[in-house]
Amino acid sequence: MPADMQNPPAQRETAAPVGSAPIKAIKLRHPWRIVIAVILVAALALFVWDAANRPAYDWPEYAKYIFDRRIAAAAWVTIQLTVYSMIIAILLGLLLAVMRLSPNPVVKSVAWLYLWIFRGTPVYVQLVFWGLISVIYNTIDIGVPGLQPLASWETSELLNTFTLAVIGLALNEAAYMAEIVRAGILSVDKGQEEAATALGMSWPQTMRRIIVPQSMRIIIPPTGNEVISMLKTTSLVVAVPFSLDLYTRSRDISAVNFNVVAMLLVASSWYLLFTSILMVGQYFLEKRFSRGIGAMRLDKNAPIDESAGTGANTGAVTTTPQTSSDEGGRI
Repeated sequence: MPADMQNPPAQRETAAPVGSAPIKAIKLRHPWRIVIAVILVAALALFVWDAANRPAYDWPEYAKYIFDRRIAAAAWVTIQLTVYSMIIAILLGLLLAVMRLSPNPVVKSVAWLYLWIFRGTPVYVQLVFWGLISVIYNTIDIGVPGLQPLASWETSELLNTFTLAVIGLALNEAAYMAEIVRAGILSVDKGQEEAATALGMSWPQTMRRIIVPQSMRIIIPPTGNEVISMLKTTSLVVAVPFSLDLYTRSRDISAVNFNVVAMLLVASSWYLLFTSILMVGQYFLEKRFSRGIGAMRLDKNAPIDESAGTGANTGAVTTTPQTSSDEGGRI
């Protein structure tokens, strides 16, 4: 029998020529990347050097007011405005999202009308209207229309400017949160809900254990962006008018010391600090709720296909959905 007939075909195909040298991989060079990087670093260095030596920035004045007691108090008020407004907006947005998904045409129409009004008008204009609420409605009455009210309050006494600022910001943000929540719920396959119903789960159990955990992957990223946007939108509450937030407080101080640029840098530094903290929190939340999405792992226990020759002895790469008990399982 000839020698070449004694070896299987797979072995003849994989046999390497005698005396062949190993392939030497040469790394691709990208000279233009290096040139562009050097230009960008040089431009940044020049900007920093120029800003450090430019008298208009007045860095000594900046250092004097960066931790000023009035600025710190205004920063705390800004955080309160952001937190209170977002809590109300998320709860109201969830309600509006459910109304938008309702089969009742009246309920759906009311939710659509709300979104049309608050998304179609500028937030600054809405805040101006809330500042004039005591002029439009002198009193807040409870009772039957046309009869003597059971209770009545002066609007200006019941609602202060801080409360009006929170209400104005929250109602505007709720319109955007409603669409975010609705998109997250619609991203979950309809079969998930049908399977949960077939297993005997109630609607609250289905939402809590099946729909909501899966929709959070879609809801959290835009919600984090909306929180950051809300933090910066608080600078518009001067339209109410409310003057104890971070931007308005720094502007009032600059009207006294006539150093507008330095005070703008002070306010911007505090905004950047809060935004950086929120971005870190958003990153970990996204990582927490996106576990198992697109995960790849090497299945070392996969069976080896002997009929495929020596090329099949490298293991198998498989994709497996990674679920956890706190996600309630996936159907």
